[in-house]
Amino acid sequence: MKGIARFMLRVKGPEEKADVIWNTAGSLIYALANMILAFLVIRMAGEEAGGIFAMGFSTFGQQMFTLSYYGLRPFQITDGGPDQGGLSFGEYLFHRKITAGIAVAAAGLFAVWHFWGGSYSMEKAAAVFMLAGYKIVDGYADVYESEFQRQGKLYLTGKSTAFRTILSAGVFLFTLGVAGKLLAACAAALFAQILGLCLFDFSVMECLSQADRRRRKGKVMEIFTQGGLLFLSVFLDFYIFSAARYAVDLNMNDGAAGYFNLIFMPTSAIYLVANFVIRPFLTRLTVCWNSGDNKGFKQIIWKISGLIAFLTVLAVGGTLCLGRPVLRIMELALGPSHEGSLTAYVPAFVIIVLGGGIYAFGNLLYYSLVIMRRQKRIFAVYVVVALAAFWIAPALVRQQGLNGAAGSYCLFMVMQAAGFGAWVLWEFKGRSKR
Repeated sequence: MKGIARFMLRVKGPEEKADVIWNTAGSLIYALANMILAFLVIRMAGEEAGGIFAMGFSTFGQQMFTLSYYGLRPFQITDGGPDQGGLSFGEYLFHRKITAGIAVAAAGLFAVWHFWGGSYSMEKAAAVFMLAGYKIVDGYADVYESEFQRQGKLYLTGKSTAFRTILSAGVFLFTLGVAGKLLAACAAALFAQILGLCLFDFSVMECLSQADRRRRKGKVMEIFTQGGLLFLSVFLDFYIFSAARYAVDLNMNDGAAGYFNLIFMPTSAIYLVANFVIRPFLTRLTVCWNSGDNKGFKQIIWKISGLIAFLTVLAVGGTLCLGRPVLRIMELALGPSHEGSLTAYVPAFVIIVLGGGIYAFGNLLYYSLVIMRRQKRIFAVYVVVALAAFWIAPALVRQQGLNGAAGSYCLFMVMQAAGFGAWVLWEFKGRSKR
């Protein structure tokens, strides 16, 4: 353990350069693993196994990640610690133990409820529970990786993410290939994820003398209250984003869920590109808003909006022209038995890409409201759209299958962007009167 910790802490050259390299590597490996695993599970174990994996890993598991994670990385990495009126690592750690425990209980109740209700077999319930556990461990690891970043060692965060992902994904695929059973692979991946947490997070933290493990009275509850609204917003945001996938899981077979997960994958790439476009401008937007420079704020918003619109048109146009050949190539890679399984959903594929572009625009408006410090209005939009998603997504899936799922996803992205946009306009109107 100490040898691994020393390896993790070893840096060649300036730490700033290592921070950039390893943070980029960790993020890319994590994102690629999520996409590649979804494809390989269908290829190696069949479409039904792919659907179960999609539900447990990408949909419900990610929802449990948000419950365990609690949306706290921005709080923790910007917290100066107890000496500056902030919180200690020990307090964040104890809070994470509570949220991870709640997430485990919620995942167990979800699996049991669906098994007793007859919608899940015993094997599917167990697989979904273990995949959710995998994601919960991800959320638990984040408290360590956020602390690495808070202590000015972002490269450790990137290394931990990269090595944990490679270890757990590698064990998962090896077990799936040897045993041929999804359930065995899920159990092995969960074990590997816990092992990775011990090797690349626990051991490293023991070597960092700056980690303050004090736990003061009332401080853990303070974390719940300070981050509560942010957590609820993140939780609802992911539910809205995934409502169509939940509806497919409950109203169609596992094979359909697996295929929908594959055509849904471009949304992850669109999200990454959108953040790449938006985040460099956030500091300038904040300065404009705080200084009362409404014109400058609007100019930046229009510039980013134009770029997002251009990229969206490009992506949708490319999908219209190349969507069928791309899906056909994926079918060939999956094997002869999957011929026609994806190309039948070219319209859904196009609609999902369009929805991803609208989501990117909504993200810009979301960040605008964050800069304006209007978290309650953000939360109000999430509540309204989440309620609509709860009722609309299942109805559209029952009526139109995967095309209905794609349409519902795009609709919710439009509703979300429209809600955020209305509040942004309201803020400008209110400020012009003052």
